[in-house]
Amino acid sequence: MDRPLYYIDDASKAIALTIDDGPDPVYTPQVLRLLHEYGVTATFSMIGLNVAAYPQLARRVAEAGHLIANHTWTHADLAPMPAHRVHSELARASHAIHAATGVQPGLFRAPYGAWSAAVISQCEHMRMIPLDWSVDPRDWAQPGTRSIVRNIMDNTQPGSIILEHDGGGNRSQTVAALRIVLPRLLHAGYHFRTP
Repeated sequence: MDRPLYYIDDASKAIALTIDDGPDPVYTPQVLRLLHEYGVTATFSMIGLNVAAYPQLARRVAEAGHLIANHTWTHADLAPMPAHRVHSELARASHAIHAATGVQPGLFRAPYGAWSAAVISQCEHMRMIPLDWSVDPRDWAQPGTRSIVRNIMDNTQPGSIILEHDGGGNRSQTVAALRIVLPRLLHAGYHFRTP
């Protein structure tokens, strides 16, 4: 079984920012504005159902130069699923992303980081690189902006893949944290690239 990507090639302090569970009509535009302000390119792991609901938002993300990764159709835990269900979750999401943006996703992120042989094999079949993360500030749990900022600043190192969320609930703490960490990471000499 091929291993998912937990780090990117860390030549010259490169790091990757990944934003999961959107697109969301409230928070995705706020995240896009911040990324634009700081000249940062990110990877958005999108849920197919949300893409189907907000195709114009998915298109805006792609047109702004960000990568879009497949994050399943329903944000299901794929690990216990039989291969045909895994196929359906991935294929439906890729179809929705392609319909909205004209782009076939080349990356796949498993919800909850739950990988299985069936998931990896489906990624290979659909020519998607399995993408995980190495820095998880648990922003989805809304631990407070300071906690998210501290976690990212303490744990990021060259090659880190940082996990954040623009969907799945109130993400105002995430947006506030990004407003603080993006300039700090850039000032520390990091530069952002996509996996």
